[in-house]
Amino acid sequence: MGKICGICTSTKKGIGKTFVHDGNLVENFGLEGDAHGGNWHRQVSLLSKEKIEDFKNRGGNVDNGDFGENLIVEGFDLAKIPVGTKFKINNAILEITQIGKECHSHCAIYHSVGDCIMPREGIFAVVLKGDKISVGDTIDIIGEI
Repeated sequence: MGKICGICTSTKKGIGKTFVHDGNLVENFGLEGDAHGGNWHRQVSLLSKEKIEDFKNRGGNVDNGDFGENLIVEGFDLAKIPVGTKFKINNAILEITQIGKECHSHCAIYHSVGDCIMPREGIFAVVLKGDKISVGDTIDIIGEI
């Protein structure tokens, strides 16, 4: 079992996101109001709180959302969770569709903090079932393909 430590959203792609205390995961879309939402395989991005803390301990000056992550979670090494794994947050169900991503050019996030851990530490998911979520909610693995 893990925990949601942060929810972040933005209205534009390629920039850091703004921390919010709650949000609405929308089936077949993503996080309501987020620029990455839509009918595709990277509706929601997740990043580990532990990996963000590691980055900070190496001298990185970042805040929640600076890597463009939607959900900051603790309790899982996300980069080791296989594609097809399903997570449950309240009644919402997410399915992991991609581990990391290739960046073709450095975005504003990379230029502002000097590195971006999302391509190697982040994971991406689609929303199979929506629900309201809040910071502090538990996140559970409910199945793997």
